[in-house]
Amino acid sequence: MALNLYRQLEAAYPNAKCGLEYQNAWQLLVATILSAQCTDKRVNQVTVDLFEQLPGPAEMAVASQEQVEELIRSTGFFRNKAKNLVLCAEQVLTRHQGLVPETLDELVALAGVGRKTANVVLGNAYQIPGMVVDTHVKRLANRIGWTKADNPVVIEKELTKLLPPEIWTQVGHTLIAHGRACCKAPIPVCSQCPIVDLCPRIGVDKSR
Repeated sequence: MALNLYRQLEAAYPNAKCGLEYQNAWQLLVATILSAQCTDKRVNQVTVDLFEQLPGPAEMAVASQEQVEELIRSTGFFRNKAKNLVLCAEQVLTRHQGLVPETLDELVALAGVGRKTANVVLGNAYQIPGMVVDTHVKRLANRIGWTKADNPVVIEKELTKLLPPEIWTQVGHTLIAHGRACCKAPIPVCSQCPIVDLCPRIGVDKSR
């Protein structure tokens, strides 16, 4: 049932993909860290100058926190993000010979990296199945009845049991696309929903 619902969503959003612009795993890691509480559009604007001045972990690691703060200021929470980026770059250099690691455990051990960020990198930079749970995925997974959980880690585990690994990465892209276009918070646009006949609309009191 879950796979059938997903396939209908996938058909409705055939071009769903990662909204962040990057050239390699390091740039995707940085962009994803910056995307916390910030739109992908804003991050993509900021990373043009950021990657021109500090293209890799070697350059980031020797940058001052103040320099990084100025470059990423408009993404919000810029002091904490800058601190994490510099430390993360140092860790990538000292622990991983300058290469972004390819395992979840190694990624989440880096400064500023949680499971969501790690799964974004695994799925998109390395084509290793990763189930991304952001605010859109969390909201939709509850509304369509795939989980009753509120904790993103629990949701991730439940969705990975429900759906086959080969589509985990794309599931995230598709659900995020649907969340932005139609299944919005707080009021979804159910009148335009491609899966309205399959969706139990759990927790939806009002819709358009």
